[in-house]
Amino acid sequence: QVQLVESGGGLVQAGGSLRLSCAASELTFSVYTMGWFRQAPGKEREFVAGISWSGGSTTYADSVKGRFTISRDNAKNTLFLQMNSLKPEDTAVYYCAADNRRSGSTLYLSGINYWGQGTQVTVSS
Repeated sequence: QVQLVESGGGLVQAGGSLRLSCAASELTFSVYTMGWFRQAPGKEREFVAGISWSGGSTTYADSVKGRFTISRDNAKNTLFLQMNSLKPEDTAVYYCAADNRRSGSTLYLSGINYWGQGTQVTVSS
């Protein structure tokens, strides 16, 4: 059974940093386009960042460009999201996502094959 398990969330002050990790199991990780989505209370789940299967291409939502960095380690079946200069509006549950489309680095809700359970990120002002 495929599992995506996120970790690294927590409470941080505005301007601070967090690093999220997503460990994949029972998944041929290296052939999946991977990404991060987030969902704030009362809002739709939204795309944050994506990375191609090889790691050679990345895509970011405009709201996080220049502050967040997505990366992956295919040897360890792990996805990362380094989040710097955090803002209160970044507060949300962050979800790891896998898409078996082996092209590009932008992910769409309708194309996701597997989701993690989510990890809470709270940024205080």
